[in-house]
Amino acid sequence: MNQREQSAVPVVAVVLAAGFGTRFDPNNPKQLVSVGGKPIVCWSIEAFEANPRVTDTVVVVNPQVRHAVERLVDQAGYPKVRMILNGGAERVDSTAAALDALAAAGIPGDAKILIHDAVRPFVAQSSIDGCVDALDRFTAATVAFASTDTVLLTRDLGDVKVVQSVPDRPQTFRAQTPQAFRFSTIRRAYALAAHDPDFHPTDDTRVVVDYLPDEPVAIVAGSETNLKVTTLADMPTAERIAADILTQRR
Repeated sequence: MNQREQSAVPVVAVVLAAGFGTRFDPNNPKQLVSVGGKPIVCWSIEAFEANPRVTDTVVVVNPQVRHAVERLVDQAGYPKVRMILNGGAERVDSTAAALDALAAAGIPGDAKILIHDAVRPFVAQSSIDGCVDALDRFTAATVAFASTDTVLLTRDLGDVKVVQSVPDRPQTFRAQTPQAFRFSTIRRAYALAAHDPDFHPTDDTRVVVDYLPDEPVAIVAGSETNLKVTTLADMPTAERIAADILTQRR
């Protein structure tokens, strides 16, 4: 099969929109904030709707915004959205909820799962395709963008942090999403992690790296515009990116 042909196995996008956004505006959930005239969560859903290789989408939401997201999905008529699920207190709880729902639905172990933060509304189609392709060779992959800054690894020294090491810059990347896995791989990693009382990773790649260290995680090229909207200060940049995208589509 040519890499650009439709995969023979399901390719499922899991869009995580369950954050509470306390660093953004507690009274205005950022998943629903409009950028370029469209709610942020819709940008992310539509990125996977537009990719012909993605077969299904699962949206995981904060229960406080569930009805609003359901209305948006109904109004837009996104045909690939199969489930809208309530998320958990932490990101990993939301991923676990999606994985459990997919297992209950009978998703096969070789299915390709692309886990994406809804608040990265401008993911490129090339990154989605790169994840799907990478899973033909690896069981795990993540979109990442090469760091242009020197990265410092630190350790605590009493009440201050000091530099422990300085990795070579060509080997440092900024993690983005989607993060992609064969379904059996990410399920196995989460099963192992569930027995660890100190399990608090901030992304799904970390779960595989920590609990399945023999599984290499491929890097898929990300982009500077794959912005994570975290605080209100990110909104002007997000609006500029949205305006550029909308201009290119005209």
